[in-house]
Amino acid sequence: MLQIDNLTKYYGDYQALKGIDLTVDQGEVFCLLGQNGAGKSTTINLALGFLSPSSGRVLVNGVEVKPGDDRTRRMMAYIPEVVMLYGKLTAIENLDYFSRLAGFRYGRKELEALLLEADLQEGAFDRYVGSFSKGMRQKVGIAIAVGKNAGVLLMDEPTSGLDPRATEEFSLLVRQLSQRGRAILIATHDIFNAVSIGTRIGIMRSGELLHVQPASEVSAESLLKLYLETV
Repeated sequence: MLQIDNLTKYYGDYQALKGIDLTVDQGEVFCLLGQNGAGKSTTINLALGFLSPSSGRVLVNGVEVKPGDDRTRRMMAYIPEVVMLYGKLTAIENLDYFSRLAGFRYGRKELEALLLEADLQEGAFDRYVGSFSKGMRQKVGIAIAVGKNAGVLLMDEPTSGLDPRATEEFSLLVRQLSQRGRAILIATHDIFNAVSIGTRIGIMRSGELLHVQPASEVSAESLLKLYLETV
């Protein structure tokens, strides 16, 4: 569903990405590990069409991603480290607003069902999002992605700053989304969570994707060792 072919990106003379190749298939969770500056976020931003590549291309369901092209934007959803929501709107109101922007009009019951599916407690539906914890905001972000009916989800450090319970709840939601056929690319520093939820795991360094292997073939300890040897 997501295909990245020989992707490079220059900022002036600095080469941020050096010919990245990867695919994320339906039902797969690809976890991208690497230190700050390795190129993870640049890869995500290029995949979303926020940036233009210097060379190479990104395809979503066979359609090339280009800045400003709504065809691919409708197929994707983005969950950043901090989900940007309107603090003076409730969870229901935020979900309704962003769903309408994506072209979907849901009734109250349908909006509630989306929030419940994202594991947000019913008592929080009509609370202002400005009072929400990061974990609660992430759940609203998941509900927005599901409501948008996006087949490809891109996430940038989604568990950063979450406590262990919130991290586990978020990981469970990611597993459920993959089981429903979403293709998910996650940029993360969290090695243990990558092993827990990933289908495949890649390690980046200095704009290169150096290692890719099935998560089922590594333990957290062996992956940590490989990561430290790589970066």
